[in-house]
Amino acid sequence: MRCSVSLVRKIKTFATKMVITSGNDEDRGGQEKESKEESVLAMLGIIGTILNLIVIIFVYIYTTL
Repeated sequence: MRCSVSLVRKIKTFATKMVITSGNDEDRGGQEKESKEESVLAMLGIIGTILNLIVIIFVYIYTTL
């Protein structure tokens, strides 16, 4: 009997600590914004890498002539 009472108390306290989250429109909007930012940053990184390679090639050609 005592074990069942303590088990019921544990279940009640556990149930009050549970938080139910759902995907709100605000969360989705924030995730879409972050996704756009990440894609822009990735594109800038790729462009920067290509420009660095072009500079390295020109410097190599200039120094070997």
